Amino acid sequence: MGKTALILLDYQVGILNRVDPSKLNPCLTRVSAAARAARAAQYPVIYVTVEFRPGHPEISALNFSSGRVKAMGGFVVGDPAIAVHPDVAPQEGDVSVIKRRVSAFAGSDFDVVLRGLGVDGLVLAGVATSGAVLSTLRAAADLDFRLTVLEDLCLDLDEEVHRVLTEKVFPRQATVMSSEQWIKEISQ
Repeated sequence: MGKTALILLDYQVGILNRVDPSKLNPCLTRVSAAARAARAAQYPVIYVTVEFRPGHPEISALNFSSGRVKAMGGFVVGDPAIAVHPDVAPQEGDVSVIKRRVSAFAGSDFDVVLRGLGVDGLVLAGVATSGAVLSTLRAAADLDFRLTVLEDLCLDLDEEVHRVLTEKVFPRQATVMSSEQWIKEISQ
């Protein structure tokens, strides 16, 4: 069995500012605890964030969801919205990957980083459940990674979509568990 990494997807200020603080704050506390536990267990912690060049040359007019980001002019180099939320910011030794699409694999060097680190198991957490988490999980499954999703570290603006994904869709390709359960497993 190879190495496992904790993958933290899109915990960026400009994404999280749309989440109800009553749901966000407890989630960020759990994300921070999971990252600390991963580091203590010597698991790589990899932050994946979305960022574009000025003018958004990476975004085709044909791309519906990214086209909205381009129209708003956001998530470019220097934009405070691209920063990882300070409550869960990367620590020394963590790895950061910039992506240009929803999946961590699309338009990034994520796969190269994983292979370089010898990682074959991914523990996914992020925002949104129906966006970055779903897209990354599907791509990772096709690439034969062992997958775990920490359901209480995933957020989605639609709670029903989050529930269906974590209870019915994700279990077809990944182990789905709470961060508390995962921390307990890796801390033994």
